[in-house]
Amino acid sequence: MAGIISVSHTDLAQRRQKLRRRRQMKILQAIWRTLAISGLAGGSLWVAIQPTWVLNASKQIVMKSGNQVLSEEAMQSFLTLSYPQSLWRIEPSAIADSLKQQPAIAQATVTRRLFPPGLIIEIQERVPVAIAQQPKLPNADINNKQVSTGLLDASGVWIPLEKYKLVNPAVKLPSLKVIGLPAQYRSYWSQLYPSLNQSSVKIMEIDCQDPTNLILKTELGNVHLGAPSPQLPEQIKLLAQMRHLSAKLNPSQIEYIDLKNPESPLVRMNQKNPKIDSQIP
Repeated sequence: MAGIISVSHTDLAQRRQKLRRRRQMKILQAIWRTLAISGLAGGSLWVAIQPTWVLNASKQIVMKSGNQVLSEEAMQSFLTLSYPQSLWRIEPSAIADSLKQQPAIAQATVTRRLFPPGLIIEIQERVPVAIAQQPKLPNADINNKQVSTGLLDASGVWIPLEKYKLVNPAVKLPSLKVIGLPAQYRSYWSQLYPSLNQSSVKIMEIDCQDPTNLILKTELGNVHLGAPSPQLPEQIKLLAQMRHLSAKLNPSQIEYIDLKNPESPLVRMNQKNPKIDSQIP
């Protein structure tokens, strides 16, 4: 029994020694870990405050555009940065928000570039698809006869023409014209424009002034669509099917094409023609 007790005491002493060594190793590891993190943080801070990480000129900014409508000089003019400036003091999100306030810019993302130091700015421009004319209001100043003119993109966003020309003097204006207040066509523009853009019939003008009758000026003549409704795409498709109408009827004798009811399209003839209405087979 005495021998067994002696072995047990020795074993316990060895276990205590192993546990003590493990605790010492853990303490040393924690100390080294703390020193490493402190060194890394200090090194990062030292690197950050070095003159290398400074934006000194606009040439350190890379501008990328998805549409290539605006020149790089025009896009640079939208920035309000002062030089020199620490790269770490620049707030990319604030620059992006400022750029998106520009009428010609739909989306913008800004990221820092570390090697070499600079900024990368990616811009999605608004591409004008139509000239928009706002008619003069009846109660407007009689001396102010100027019609407000702007541009529309595919989503229906109004872009002031003069502001757009300032940043893009060589802009090629769209051939499509829209007449009416933005509030009159904003709700259905995103539905109407894609159908018009894909139509095989050339459409020159859209008159949105009458909320009960949307009028298109096309190569076939004026087309009355009635009040804007979900059947607009169907009406535009029907118009494309009528593109050979001029071969059957004299365009000068057509007053307008009535597509208010797509199931029963009509051609309204001029009053001087003996046939007032002619239904399209």
